Amino acid sequence: MRIRPSNVRPQGAGSRDVRPADNRPADAVPADARLTDVRPVEAGCGAGRPGDGRRWDLRWADARPRGGSLRTRLLVFISVVLVAVCAVMAPTTVFAQRAYLLGNLDDRVTNAAERSLGGASLHPGLTQDLTFLNESGHPAGMLAARLDADGTVLAAATVGQDAPPQNLTETQISALKGIATDGGLHTRTVPGLGTYRFTALDNNGVRVLTGLPMDDVQDMIGGLVVVEAVVAAAGLTVAGCVCAVVIRRQLRPLGRVAATAVEVSHAPLCRGEVTGLTRVPERDTDPGSEAGQVGAALNRMIDHVESSLAERQRSEERMRRSEERMRRFLADASHELRTPLASIAGYAELMNRGTDRIEPGLAWRRVTAESARMTGLVEDLLLLARLDEGRPLQSAEVDLAALVAETVWDARAAGSGHDWQLELCLDEAPLVLGDEARLHQVVANLLANARVHTPVGTSVVAVVEARRGMCAVRVRDDGPGIPPDLLPTVFERFTRADASRVRATAGSGAGLGLAIVAAITSAHGGHIDVHSEPGRTEFRVELPLAGETGADTLTWSPRVSVR
Repeated sequence: MRIRPSNVRPQGAGSRDVRPADNRPADAVPADARLTDVRPVEAGCGAGRPGDGRRWDLRWADARPRGGSLRTRLLVFISVVLVAVCAVMAPTTVFAQRAYLLGNLDDRVTNAAERSLGGASLHPGLTQDLTFLNESGHPAGMLAARLDADGTVLAAATVGQDAPPQNLTETQISALKGIATDGGLHTRTVPGLGTYRFTALDNNGVRVLTGLPMDDVQDMIGGLVVVEAVVAAAGLTVAGCVCAVVIRRQLRPLGRVAATAVEVSHAPLCRGEVTGLTRVPERDTDPGSEAGQVGAALNRMIDHVESSLAERQRSEERMRRSEERMRRFLADASHELRTPLASIAGYAELMNRGTDRIEPGLAWRRVTAESARMTGLVEDLLLLARLDEGRPLQSAEVDLAALVAETVWDARAAGSGHDWQLELCLDEAPLVLGDEARLHQVVANLLANARVHTPVGTSVVAVVEARRGMCAVRVRDDGPGIPPDLLPTVFERFTRADASRVRATAGSGAGLGLAIVAAITSAHGGHIDVHSEPGRTEFRVELPLAGETGADTLTWSPRVSVR
């Protein structure tokens, strides 16, 4: 009887939901399935109806028998094939051997019949004469009989072993009736003598029936059947054992592959760093065998899963860091903008009150200064945003040596308390393809960074050199250096030696200068790195020479290294 899930309800369940555990509709349950278990499931553990306290799961089992293991099926199949082969070969061998033995016996019967007919033809008038049996040469056990025209046996006797012929009894003679004298071969069982092979010949009215016993043939056939049965049984047993061992050995790699898959399935892939997943041993990945192909395919799948999960983890980590940087960026940007806005609002309120505590000219100067500071900060943020979007920059050949020289002169004027030096290690003008204004900003920011963060009297050296298709600009100073904990994030936005969110000292900036330097350098296909220790800090910017870029427009892709 088929049980529909929609019709099964526990006692007292009322309108509680009852459905198969796999959420199949009632019509999807196989007709030959049987109900094995009914159990309640707490709300929230399954797809119960809203408001239900619990849901009832029906466990269905397929009534059709499941196939055994591959090893068992292979062994059964091979055994059936071997039994079928033996069942065909054994009877075929017996029949062939029997036909061969009967053929030999028939030849002997024919020869004996011709000899007996020749002996009887010497006395054709004596219809019951069997004296020819006394002649030597007749095989022992041979049976001979004289027949009349109707086939009636007139006299019959058997040849004994070293004994005179022995006449047959009436019962034995009656078993010989009905054998035609056509020269054909016939099989008859004679009581007391056994089964014989007969033939009857006729020569001018002399009719003789001759037969030889089939005991030897039957004994040989019986012995052959016994031998073949024993050999077949032993062969099947040995073959079955050998096949079982061979199948076990051949499927052992497949078992190890399955064990590897089970072990991987138990690995915590949903959390943590997914590395070091178990692989199928190399000995089980031989492409020359099916099991090896499965093992190699499983290893490739595990590699793909591991690399995909690792990439997903890296992506999540990058996203987490990006979100963290974004939160920090928004906090820092809001702080940097809040400071000048608060200053402007304060001066505006004082002027609005008409108080004499501050001169209007001073208030306007402070408002203008804070407005310029806020404008510069917004422009820097907009520049970084444009570079982040990969917008193309203006492209033209720029003489980097001349640009650095001009920037050093500007820095000398801004920071006369420092010792400024310029070194050119060049054989020809270093031409780079890029935006001259942005490249000027790179060098100016590096020099300003050295001026702001080093004390008066510090030596700042700008070096320009070219080699192997690259032009390098190095800015080196002998100041106090960058703190080691700040070095890995020196090119990030709003990174300052003063980590607190209080306003930096005058001229210290908002912490965007080096971030802009890194972004512009990357947009020109170059990279920047920094090396710092107490008493020596060096920034190194490398840009491809004009003949090495092969591009008319430049876009930004981050490529910054820190050492």
